[in-house]
Amino acid sequence: MPYTGPGTGPQSVDRALAILDAVADTGGGPVSAKALARRLECSLSTAYHLLAPLTERGYLVRTAQGYVLGPRIPGLHRSLLRQLEPAPRMADVLARLRRATGAEAYHTAYRGGLITVVDTTAPVTDTGNPFTPGRETRAHATAHGKALLAELPRPALRRYLAEHGMARLTGATITRADVLEAELSRVRGQGFAVSVGEADPAYTCVAVALPRGAGKPGGGAGRAGGGAGGDAVHALSVSLPTAEFRRRTREIHTALVRTAEEVLAAGPGPR
Repeated sequence: MPYTGPGTGPQSVDRALAILDAVADTGGGPVSAKALARRLECSLSTAYHLLAPLTERGYLVRTAQGYVLGPRIPGLHRSLLRQLEPAPRMADVLARLRRATGAEAYHTAYRGGLITVVDTTAPVTDTGNPFTPGRETRAHATAHGKALLAELPRPALRRYLAEHGMARLTGATITRADVLEAELSRVRGQGFAVSVGEADPAYTCVAVALPRGAGKPGGGAGRAGGGAGGDAVHALSVSLPTAEFRRRTREIHTALVRTAEEVLAAGPGPR
């Protein structure tokens, strides 16, 4: 994605973040300062001026071939996990779900108007996996997105759709708000969400929203109001090839529901 100019903040901050995004989006290879300057359409001296504090703070590391992500990045992700973890040892929960289903498992959260794939059992080397950790922009087309959106009050849902849109990703993608709202009503009624080829034509994903306040003291019922991380809402999901899902639908659904119940039963743990 090319740099498109400053956003709402100071240009230097926006450009520094664009550099960080550019290095992160390379897939692992180093990026030279010249390449970053071309991407930002700035001088090489400006690029070095922006790279210096990112390197000093550990967000980037300079190698002989160029810049790569630095040691501060894993710490940020660990902090995100701590802030959003709805129950103790969430990574273990995902691992159990992976063993029970044979499918990659995911923890996703809605907070502050954004949906994030927080963690997954899929290895970072699996470049074919359609759902990677980070900001989720396809919520209307994914099971985890629909499970989370179904938990929102209608005004929050409408705001989310107005801000993020409903892009058509495949021939099965829902792109009309009224159709999606009807789908979310079905999700609430049946207690789980399914996306068959809506985000990726080869994959089906299935998701359940975690009980409000799962694993947290003081958690209670009420839509989009409890749980970890303030206004966070959480979901567990799995993804697998569609043909395999059709053979094992009941097994997959049962494992998801059982795992969500285990999260609730775990209760609060040390933070």
